[in-house]
This record gives sequence, structure tokens and C-alpha cells, in this order.
Amino acid sequence: MFDTFEKLADDPILGLVGAYKNDKNPKKIDLGAGVYKNIDGIAPVFDAIKCAETLKLENETSKTYTGIEGDPLFCETIQSLILGADHPAIKDGRSRAISAPGGSGALRVAGEVINGWKEGAHVWVSDPSWPNHTPLLATAGLTISDYPYYDGENHVIRTDQMMDQISKLGKEDTLLLHGCCHNPSGADLSFEHWQEIARLAEKNGFMPFVDFAYQGLGNGLDKDAEGMRYLVSKVPEIIIAYSCSKNFGLYRDRVGAAMIVTEQKASSEAAWTHMKSVARRLYSVPPAHGAILVGMILSDSDLKLNWEAELEEMQSRINSLRVLFTEAMVRKGSSIDYEFINSQNGMFSILGLTVEQVQRLQSEFSVYMVNSSRINIAGISPENVDYLADAIIAVQ
Repeated sequence: MFDTFEKLADDPILGLVGAYKNDKNPKKIDLGAGVYKNIDGIAPVFDAIKCAETLKLENETSKTYTGIEGDPLFCETIQSLILGADHPAIKDGRSRAISAPGGSGALRVAGEVINGWKEGAHVWVSDPSWPNHTPLLATAGLTISDYPYYDGENHVIRTDQMMDQISKLGKEDTLLLHGCCHNPSGADLSFEHWQEIARLAEKNGFMPFVDFAYQGLGNGLDKDAEGMRYLVSKVPEIIIAYSCSKNFGLYRDRVGAAMIVTEQKASSEAAWTHMKSVARRLYSVPPAHGAILVGMILSDSDLKLNWEAELEEMQSRINSLRVLFTEAMVRKGSSIDYEFINSQNGMFSILGLTVEQVQRLQSEFSVYMVNSSRINIAGISPENVDYLADAIIAVQ
């Protein structure tokens, strides 16, 4: 069998990791993989996570399986983090969540549930979007189409075109939205956008599906959830895929949640059984270690305060790096105005360079980014920003 296989190309983002690692240039810069890095270039372990791990190891008595839905405390507390503890959907029992292997696992569970409702159902994904959205959902059997989102030339959301397309969606359509810190553009929906999308969903009956992977990295935990929470308050049903990779630093522990909110309690209970059935078929039971830590942190006031302080520091650093970069480009005399980067949120922005320019940055300057010129802001530092600015200007 294996003699018939042809070698596949590396993943366009993860493949950069190996190329960067093997590069001998001491000035090399990694702006590719979407991992938060501190000033030392390390993806740190949160102190709150370390404290929770110590407590867990001291008190853990078994490594037996969790249920298919995962750790109960995680499933309870993650809903409160997403919607707010006092949200009516939680109080009324109209929301349900299951633990999943990262945000990707949550997306796949959600995709399988949608396809179980209607085989080959139509899911609309922003243009551009995280590159793995389409393969994750398409392999669940869904039909994927794009809706206009980001104008890379003018660095703004294509509001008129986006709303025109969304207004045409109907009861058999699902609309995938980025909850905050849009990947790859960094250009987030305004609260007015969320209000209009809610109005159209109420009117036309399409299903909102929110990928919420960066809560807290944009404008704070509650502010980042504001638009999505408004949407939840207006529509009868919604699906949410959540990731704890970035805001808890639990990348390789694979912690995510697939969540639904329905109009009636009975509907949420039924949908929950379908989510668990999908999970059983895909991976049987989810990994527990990281999810247990999240549940511990969110249910302990001291641990939660420590985690929130660390997350706020991370958010502040990302925003300061945006300013650092734009100021460096001005100081170095860039022919391109990068001021738009300061109005964006989260770890990502698109520089607007051509594929040829991106490849020159890699081959001539050891500056690594994906071909779309999407950069991870967290890869910038006071030590490398001048070199980065000079390199970009050299290929303009």
C-alpha cells in the first residue's frame, strides 16, 4: 500500500517551523506559526497553569477516562467564561458544552453535528479565514463557500459586500464568524456589525457558528465576547467552537470546547447527545489534563485573578508590539503606511506583500511568514524590529 503513496507538501504554516529551525542566520525572525511568544521568544507556561498543575498532581488519584463530554467542571466553567456567568441561556439550561481536542476538535465536532442535521449543508466562511477552516469542515461532509470580508488593499472590512452576501443566506445556511482577533487579518467585526448580523439571522433564519479562539487577546475577556454575546441574546440557536490554546497557553495539551445554545432546554439536551455521539466516533473521549486545569483556574478566585492578570499582560504586550512595528516602519521611511495595524486586534495582521516579496524576505533576510504576508505580531521584539523594518523596506 505505502509504495503507492506520493510525498505530500508540508503544511504551509507549520512547514515554516522546520525551515526556521534549520536556518543558521542569527538574525532570523519567525512571524509564521500562530503561537504567542514572550520577549525571550518562548511560548511561556502561565504561572496560574503551573499552580493548578501542582495542585492537580498532589490530589490526583486516578487516570481513568472522563465521560465522553469531558471534565464536568471544565464544561460548566467554560460556558460561564464564554457567555458570562449570569447569562439566561446558562440559567435556563439552554446551553451545553463538551470538551474537545483543541479548537480544531471543537470545529470538527460542530461540523459533524451540522452535517448530521443536513448532509452537505452549506457553511459560509470569511474571505480570508484561517486556512484550516475549509479542510476541517469539508472533511465533515459540508459544502464550503466564501463571503467577502477583508479588503487587503485598503485594510478594512468589506462591510457592504459582506452584509449583502449575508443577507442572502437562508434557513439551510450556516455562517462561520470569528469571535474576535480575526485570523489572519486582525480586522474585527464592530459591535454594529454584530447587531446587523443578528438582525439578519433573526429575519432569515441562518445558523451562526462562532469560532472563538482568542478571547482576551484583543480588548479583554468581556469586551472580546461582547458582539457574540449580543448575537446569542437575539438568535434562537448558535454553535460555538472554543480554544484554550492561546489564552491559557495550552497549545499541545489540546483544550477546546464545542458548545451550543438553543431556544428550548429540551433541544439543548438532544443536541448535546448528538455532540457526544460525534465525539465518540471521532476520538472516543477527550484529553483531560489541560481541561481539568482550566476548570480549576476558572472555579478558584485566586487562580482566576492570577490568570486574568497574566492574560491582560499578554494582551497589552501584543498591542505595544503593533505600535513598535508601525513606528519603526515610519522611522525607517517605509513607502507603505502601516498605521492600519494599530487599529487591529490579536496576534495577526496581513502586510499586503506579494508572494515574491515574502519569499525574498525568507531567502535574503531569514524573515519567515506565510505567503499571504500574514504575520504573527508576537514574533516582533525591540531587538529585531529595526532589522525587520529594513528587510521589509528592501523588498518593497
